[in-house]
Amino acid sequence: MKKSNKMGVLPILILLVLFSALIPVSVFASEGGIALNIRFFDKRIYYVEDDPIKIHITITNNTPTTYRFKLADERAFSLDFDVRTLSNKPLGTAEELTRKRTQYQQVYFREISIEAGESFSFTEDLRSYIKIAEPGDYVVKVKMYPELLRHDNISILASGVSAQTFESTGLSLSVRPPVIIGEDGIPVEMDTVTGSYLFREKLSPDKVVDYMLTARQKSQWVKFFLYLDLESLLKQDSEQLRKWNNETEEGRKQMIDAFKAELSNTTIDGTISVIPNEYTIERTQYTSFEATVSVMQVFKYPNYSELKRYTYFLHQKDGLWSIVNYSVSNQGTM
Repeated sequence: MKKSNKMGVLPILILLVLFSALIPVSVFASEGGIALNIRFFDKRIYYVEDDPIKIHITITNNTPTTYRFKLADERAFSLDFDVRTLSNKPLGTAEELTRKRTQYQQVYFREISIEAGESFSFTEDLRSYIKIAEPGDYVVKVKMYPELLRHDNISILASGVSAQTFESTGLSLSVRPPVIIGEDGIPVEMDTVTGSYLFREKLSPDKVVDYMLTARQKSQWVKFFLYLDLESLLKQDSEQLRKWNNETEEGRKQMIDAFKAELSNTTIDGTISVIPNEYTIERTQYTSFEATVSVMQVFKYPNYSELKRYTYFLHQKDGLWSIVNYSVSNQGTM
């Protein structure tokens, strides 16, 4: 009897082992398991051109035991990107990725061990995986292949049958149209409301300030930035100026992008991007290349209104005026 009991337990154990081997890896990627998170490595404005879109990928072990997986030296055999439009239409694969996966090669890898409560991160360029040919808003996801995507299962992937994977949550990506350079050498912006390109016009200094303030009241950010010389405004801060002088061209571009984001999010009194409820242009003075425009601005609060006088300083180049600096003085309340 004892012998027959042992023989009966053995097949059950074998079945349990086989069953556990068939459990998808995605089960372990659920909450409390292995988490796959993505974010932008250097969040900025992205265009249709081939500038990198770097995605920071983090794998976190939320289990009580060590988690091990294989990571290919050529990351195209360890992960994939799924990018879709807001209508759920997938984007096509980049030629570079197709070339890597279709040529026969040895896939070299290393085994990564992540201890309980720890994470492992790396960065990949989205454009190495996905072809982004049109401007628009997209949702980005990453798929990981812990046992690698080899030549013998790439055909399975192409057929639409899922290999062992786990997937990240979605990341919103906005891609803007190609940059068009205007006659003044400054990139032309697109009006997000009408979809048409915005060209800087030869407005007088007071009209430039009026255009900027009206755009800010309507939260039309593209128009708001159109006549601002962001480089000059940024360099008014001595610390930013020192950093600017030590930066590369790419670093300076990132500083401008960060400055635009800061202006877009600020609500601090006295900054150029705070919204006035009312404003009156008091006085405009200018020579051939320099101008000052004085504006009384009213900021309304529940129990009172605050008056501030903004003085905008403008420079003229090729017949086009730009705001390069400003000052603010308090004028009391009413």
